[in-house]
Amino acid sequence: MKNAKSLSAALAAGLALTLAGAASAQRPRSVESQPAQTTATKPPPAPPTVKAKYEGGVVGYRKTDGTLNFDDTNKRLVFRDKQNKELFSIPYKSVVMAWPDTRSRTSTAGRVIAGGTPYGLGLPALFMKDKSRYLTLRFQDPDAGLEGITSFKINDKALLNSVVATVGDKAELTQRGDAYVRRRQAATTEPTTGPE
Repeated sequence: MKNAKSLSAALAAGLALTLAGAASAQRPRSVESQPAQTTATKPPPAPPTVKAKYEGGVVGYRKTDGTLNFDDTNKRLVFRDKQNKELFSIPYKSVVMAWPDTRSRTSTAGRVIAGGTPYGLGLPALFMKDKSRYLTLRFQDPDAGLEGITSFKINDKALLNSVVATVGDKAELTQRGDAYVRRRQAATTEPTTGPE
């Protein structure tokens, strides 16, 4: 009986401490000054010609090295091959979204070391990674009436951010985080009247 009383007293004391802690946790706290929100500075405009590698997405063209060119006169983004021959273009008004993308994969050296070392001793070499940066565009193909996604490899991070911002500005897209998107136009409909 004595043990039961001491146990119930201990439980009551523990419950009282818990309730006191919960009550103090719910009291209003003083608000400290919050740090000023920093606004991201816009990157400088991209140069008119940017070295890039086309990675696919436009029907009829294979991966190739070349340059991306901003053709403001004709309001389009042009991809040219190494001989400066125009391969294809995407009108600014056709761009629906533009965003930077990063992909990481095991480097060639890491794969060679991992494959050439016996007994699995080269497995840590698989953690040797290469980062590749891409400009990714979602666009509406005016010829086929379909949407497509294409990407261009641009390894310099600052240059990539400049290109994404420049494409977003020239295509009149709205910034959303690191990406730029075209806002959907609100449908304008005439109010209908009921049967008369």
